[in-house]
Amino acid sequence: MSGARGLPQRRILDTRFGQGQAFVAAWQAWKDDPQGPRILHYVAIAEQAPHGQELPQPHAWYGLLPGVHRLVFEGGHVLLTLCIGDTERMLRQLDFHADAVLLHGDAPIHLKALARCCRRGTGIEVRDPAAGMRQALEGHGFVLQETDDAALRGEFAPAWQPRGPRPAPAAVAGRCIVVGAGLAGAAAAASMARRGWSVQVLEAGPAPACGASGLPAGVLVPHSSPDDNLLSRLSRDGARATLQQAQALLVAGQDFELSGVLEHRLDGPPSQPPPSPAAAVWNRPADPGQKRLAALDAQAAADWHQQAAWIRPARLVQAWLAQPGIALQCGAGVGRLRRDASGWTALAADGRVLAAGEVVIVAAAVGSALLVDGLTLQPVRGQVTWALHDGPLALPPFPVNGDGSFIPAVPTQAGPAWVCGASFERGATDLQPREADQQENIDRLRRLLPSVSAQMEPASRPLQAWVGIRCASNDRRPLVGPVGEGGHDGLWLSTAMGSRGLTFAALAGELIAARIHGEPLPLARNLARALSPDRRKNRPGTRASAGE
Repeated sequence: MSGARGLPQRRILDTRFGQGQAFVAAWQAWKDDPQGPRILHYVAIAEQAPHGQELPQPHAWYGLLPGVHRLVFEGGHVLLTLCIGDTERMLRQLDFHADAVLLHGDAPIHLKALARCCRRGTGIEVRDPAAGMRQALEGHGFVLQETDDAALRGEFAPAWQPRGPRPAPAAVAGRCIVVGAGLAGAAAAASMARRGWSVQVLEAGPAPACGASGLPAGVLVPHSSPDDNLLSRLSRDGARATLQQAQALLVAGQDFELSGVLEHRLDGPPSQPPPSPAAAVWNRPADPGQKRLAALDAQAAADWHQQAAWIRPARLVQAWLAQPGIALQCGAGVGRLRRDASGWTALAADGRVLAAGEVVIVAAAVGSALLVDGLTLQPVRGQVTWALHDGPLALPPFPVNGDGSFIPAVPTQAGPAWVCGASFERGATDLQPREADQQENIDRLRRLLPSVSAQMEPASRPLQAWVGIRCASNDRRPLVGPVGEGGHDGLWLSTAMGSRGLTFAALAGELIAARIHGEPLPLARNLARALSPDRRKNRPGTRASAGE
């Protein structure tokens, strides 16, 4: 099951992960083969989460609840998609065609669902085949040969035309245009560059992250809900994706900190115990010590999010844009996108050609609506309050959120700063700071952390303000995916992150790259559909301005 020489990527499907021995072997084979694929995709199914301490990089194997999880290794070039749950159900959540299948004959499997994950020529290896396994596989289109080691090997070669969608021709890395150099655009650019594309990023402003992504610091924390709703599941996938990128690219303690986050639920009932140790990693009732560090009453309703952090978004944007294969052009506002037989051209308002490519990803926040017909987006003004502090303030050692958020110590060139906010005003686009919003942020901080607020009021350091315009969709979920049927036009969207750009940008970039290349998706198929731009309430036109 080693990598195929000369291919841009290889996709292996393993129907029983166990403790990951086959994955580790495939990973090692990839490392040993300097001419192997650029990216190794390993998709594995496990009925129960594996024990991370028995696997490489044990710190990465946390919070593995039932569902689909993406774990990233080797700088994004070895991607494990780990599906935890019933085998047939997990197979139905997959949306790719494997190059090779590893099947364990002593485990029951739904062969029709397995065949849907294969294309003509997909190789298969059956270890320890059970009685009747060969006949069953041949009845579903596999051609097999026996081997000396009591395994079956062969390929998917049905004598009939399989039903359902068949794989499109594999995307060949070429030129990609990304419109927007905020979190969404930088993440998409990095994902495409890792796959060998030459990426031209066009930014209307004078520098990257000059819009909402220029926030002094933000809180990365998964959403939690009693019924584990759609946003909760999406935000866990997004938080994991961003944390993996932050840990690989940023400097801990300066650019980000995996500190955990305390959620003070001002009007909430007492927290319920988590249903499992894996769930507790994401969200559990805060313990008395954590409440004490935040100077909260022992009876306060508060949750603890272990896999949560504060991040300086602009540093993450800069790290993504510094990846090989990416060129950034600032002061390059795109007035129109034109498509012709050779692909896409990005034009300035005066008609100048800014860039050309086979694929264009629009990640221009509210400006995306100017480039994609029929797209409805809402601007959301947010003002953050911050101040330097170097005195003996008794601040919690971690961020606290609930009614707004508070980050206690963000390193700056002038010293540590605390950050609180942000305000939330739909439809407003005014970038001038407002004294009323400063007071609103302080009032919210008073409710969130009374003892901290009391220390701030007599402080002599002046309050500072930062204002940015977020972008939201009608149903408040990001718009991530192709414009038009199946992305055949080469026009893609990554926008409307709202106040969760840190949560969703990395996941969105990987989702778009996976769809373009026919790769395994970085999340369950039903969750990917929930982000699709053509879902109800947010359906754009079939394309931007067509060639004239």
